[in-house]
Amino acid sequence: MLRLRAICPFSWRVFQFRPFSFEPLISQMNKCTDEEQIFDLIEKNKAILTEKQVGCAFSMLWQFQKQKISLLKNVEYIREHPQFLTLQDLATTKMEFMNDNTLVNVLYITQQFGIKAHDPVTEALVTEAWRRLERFDINVLSKFSSCLVDQHLYFSPLMGEIADIVNRNLESIQDLRSLSVLMVSISSLTSRRFQEQLVNKAELLFDTIDPSQVNTARRIVQFLRNIKYSYYPLLERCNKVFLSNMNHLDLDFISKILSLYHSLQFYSFQFFLMAKKRLTEMIPLFDHPANFVKLLVALGPLAGPEEKNQLKSTIFLMSEELTSKQALAVIGAMEAMESRNSHLIKKIASMLHKHLDNYKPVELLRITQALIFLHFQSKELFVKLRELLLSYLKVSVIPSEIALLVCALSMLPSPHLDEARIAQIEAVLPQCDLNDLNGFATSVLRCIQNDHMYLDNTPGKQLKLLQKLDYHGRQRLQKCNDLNLLWEEVKSLKGDWFAHSLLEETVVTLQHLTDEINYLNVAGIASFISRSNYLSTSLLDRIASVVVQQIEKIHPFSILAIILPFSALNYDPPQRDEFFGTCIQHLTSHLSILDPIMLVFLCFSLATLEYFPEDLLKAIFNIKFLAKLDSQLELLCSSLNMKVQFRLMELNRAVCLECPEYQIPWFHERFCQQRNKDTGSMNGAQQQIYKMLAEVLGGISFVKASVLTPYYYTIGFECILDKRKNPLPYGSHNITLGKLPKRPSESYTQIAGSRLPPGAEKIALEFLDSRAFCRNIPHLKGKSAMKKRHLEILGYHVIQIPHFEWNSMALSTKGARMDYLRERIFGEGKSDHRFY
Repeated sequence: MLRLRAICPFSWRVFQFRPFSFEPLISQMNKCTDEEQIFDLIEKNKAILTEKQVGCAFSMLWQFQKQKISLLKNVEYIREHPQFLTLQDLATTKMEFMNDNTLVNVLYITQQFGIKAHDPVTEALVTEAWRRLERFDINVLSKFSSCLVDQHLYFSPLMGEIADIVNRNLESIQDLRSLSVLMVSISSLTSRRFQEQLVNKAELLFDTIDPSQVNTARRIVQFLRNIKYSYYPLLERCNKVFLSNMNHLDLDFISKILSLYHSLQFYSFQFFLMAKKRLTEMIPLFDHPANFVKLLVALGPLAGPEEKNQLKSTIFLMSEELTSKQALAVIGAMEAMESRNSHLIKKIASMLHKHLDNYKPVELLRITQALIFLHFQSKELFVKLRELLLSYLKVSVIPSEIALLVCALSMLPSPHLDEARIAQIEAVLPQCDLNDLNGFATSVLRCIQNDHMYLDNTPGKQLKLLQKLDYHGRQRLQKCNDLNLLWEEVKSLKGDWFAHSLLEETVVTLQHLTDEINYLNVAGIASFISRSNYLSTSLLDRIASVVVQQIEKIHPFSILAIILPFSALNYDPPQRDEFFGTCIQHLTSHLSILDPIMLVFLCFSLATLEYFPEDLLKAIFNIKFLAKLDSQLELLCSSLNMKVQFRLMELNRAVCLECPEYQIPWFHERFCQQRNKDTGSMNGAQQQIYKMLAEVLGGISFVKASVLTPYYYTIGFECILDKRKNPLPYGSHNITLGKLPKRPSESYTQIAGSRLPPGAEKIALEFLDSRAFCRNIPHLKGKSAMKKRHLEILGYHVIQIPHFEWNSMALSTKGARMDYLRERIFGEGKSDHRFY
């Protein structure tokens, strides 16, 4: 026998590890009903188990595990069982004989049972899989990539090799399920071009999947979130899969989708409504904090008043049991719900205080933001927060982390940046992107504004820090030569520092890169211009040109962002009719997919530009549409809810005034009356102007202040001139200076001028502050131009007086201002259109 072993060592090894009876043993494993039976077979046969039997044992253990209710407890029991350790050892010794599928499957199952990445069996299996990487088929490769994700190896050379394999073989891949797994796994290592190829491939293969494959659709949405790309065509198709399977989706899945949609700013109100109904049904099912907190986070922002009260009452009873992560999730949900329940806020704040030492810097920022938003006050908690933030700040060297720590500190009462912290910020400035620089500047400005405790020279140092921030911001912009990279940094920038220090430089950089504007980024650039209030005709002309040429590649959801800067800034591109006509035609042909809220904002923007597409307007002004709109408004926060209602009112008013032939009724009477209940009072500047107008016109009885016009426009001041331009008196005002006259409650649709003496006219005097004009030039913005247009339809002669004229050196004396008012009111041939 020994001689035979010496002559044929390979044959002996095969004979030893592959007994004739290996098939019956696998059959026995398949007939087992619990883990103990599997472990018994392992113990009795460990000396002769083959690689197939080892793989089968792992698979059976995982099958039993998936059937358990108490997963965590059972995982620990399996992981610590002596025969499971034996099975791991066998996997290490047999892995070279395993086929590819078995090898990766064993790795996957060991990870599901909590075997760590540094464990010898994991390291051995990963190494063997790496050796075989090039020969893996797509299914095995996708499963292996998910194992690496579980080990957080997103940026590893191994994941890089997987990304390269996918890139080289993308055309031949036909399995979207496996591709979706790989897309998520390699998303951190993909270039913009590769990302577009993956998206196109996923779109091409989408019709090959079964409509019930919700996990494939979820992974595609997750990939889009990872690469920060709201690609609407694919999102819509995934959304349809979720909607058709809503009755089968559990809490975890719905929560995940809501989070992904929020990150992508993708608003499917149909999904939100169905998710709200499904989640509401789950409220009685959860009595454990872990699941109920997840339900609160998902349902809270969508819930109605009754459901919100039920959620708050239940979480209050559970509050003492909350972990640090759960308490953090609850305070975030309360912020999203705009909660004002002081007892619950106080209770959750006490739990946060209890766990405060366990939170990371970014979590401390979230806590600070939520507590400030919820108007919570606690000196003890804020002192502890400040101590923790400073302790993290003293040892941090990462610019983005330093920025968020400084941001959190600046929000606390009596914020202060000492010299050491200022020096720390200055040291990292060369490494900062525009987001970090903007974060630092916003925080410093907040400290300067709110810090009243320190009388040393720190404010001077903070001002010098702002100058350095300006310098580094300009340097970064001047070196930028890629529009997509620039857009990533500026798309979310806001605040006073950016607007005053870097906005003009940013626009100049965008103008240098204008040729790179295309159908992929045109909506984003347009959105930036809208937010900035900066009128750049060259950028807007380029946007219009791209849209006209590439409209078929632009999703209808993007049209609102594209139209908005033209509407808000009151700008007509050279190809005005072609541009807006193309946009309207594109919207009309995709009318069925537009949500009511989006359609309201779209039509209002078009109305500002004097476009009233009949098909779109008739889609809005009907009972069915308005009922659907009401159901969607229930999902919005109070501020956005009111904004949508106000836009609908403004659209209704514009259509009634400018398109009476459409015969769309005015149905916002009650809404406007409720919004105009308070008479308010005049500020000091208004009182001063009121007195001057009274003098110019001949007395207080010749002028009205804060007048409510037909269709509920408010104008600053009103007077009446007869046909010889003499002022006509009103009835007794009985106004106490500083108080506005009470407004009558009757209908405000009577057109002005209908009861005036022959030849008389009403004058509307509007004093326009900086908000009425573009930031960079004295160009009247869209809403102010629309108001002037509407007041003229209502019979007013409109005089608009801009702040830069009223506050100029030429009008620095009372006499000069009085002469200016006389000229504008009584002068002949004076133009009122100088600001267009």
